Amino acid sequence: MHDPSPSPLIDPVRLQALLGEARGRFDIDSLPECASTSTVLLGRAAQGAPGGSVIVTDRQTAGRGSRGRCWLASPEASLTFSVLWRFNNGVGRLAGLSLAVGVAVVHALEAFGAKGVQLKWPNDILYDNAKLGGILVELQSEAHSALAVVGIGLNLSMPETIGDGAGFALPPTAVDRILTPVPERHALFAQILIELASKFDRFSNGGFAELRDQWQARHAWQGRSVRLLRDGLLEKEGICRGADADGALLVQTASGVERCLSGDLSLRAR
Repeated sequence: MHDPSPSPLIDPVRLQALLGEARGRFDIDSLPECASTSTVLLGRAAQGAPGGSVIVTDRQTAGRGSRGRCWLASPEASLTFSVLWRFNNGVGRLAGLSLAVGVAVVHALEAFGAKGVQLKWPNDILYDNAKLGGILVELQSEAHSALAVVGIGLNLSMPETIGDGAGFALPPTAVDRILTPVPERHALFAQILIELASKFDRFSNGGFAELRDQWQARHAWQGRSVRLLRDGLLEKEGICRGADADGALLVQTASGVERCLSGDLSLRAR
């Protein structure tokens, strides 16, 4: 007899009970396994899924990272999920959303006592110059509005599939290097969702400018010499000065401070 799939480790009912004032703002579906939570959620969005829809999985087999990289996830070693949110503003007003999401994730970790978690433009969560997690925001226009599917992957412990991080632009790290014991997954996930609801509300009202100071205070590469690459080729280099009110990267070059908005750019230390 074929054994049924194991029950998902994330229990949506238990999670809702931990959401406090954000309870009812999220519709959570927990899957034992899927190719990509964002792919599944984009499909559901096309069928009219409401804002606040969430898909979390215990095993993601073809997760998408930035610039097409694969994000691997294994049971209990990570939190891997996507959130659908609808904004009244058009896509053009959502610049800097990935940075706002980063602030939400760091605030959630800080609520459990984490110190030293930082952010790297435009979508990396860092600790001690290593990658703790990543964010991928995918936007679609709707009539008089826009929808965002926000994919988040956060390492809770070091998955065997990542190993020593060879081949990665930044070495991996995990929450168990920062907090002992690691927060229970439901509690941490609920806190991230609470923070996301708060940051989405603020972003809707005033864009990234509402959260810029908080991002800037946690900016990992402030004042560092950096190179900006496109398709592996050097595009510009200079001193990283953070992000402006629209979420654009600010780089001080020989020509002055320049704004960089393209998510296709790869930021590297020089």
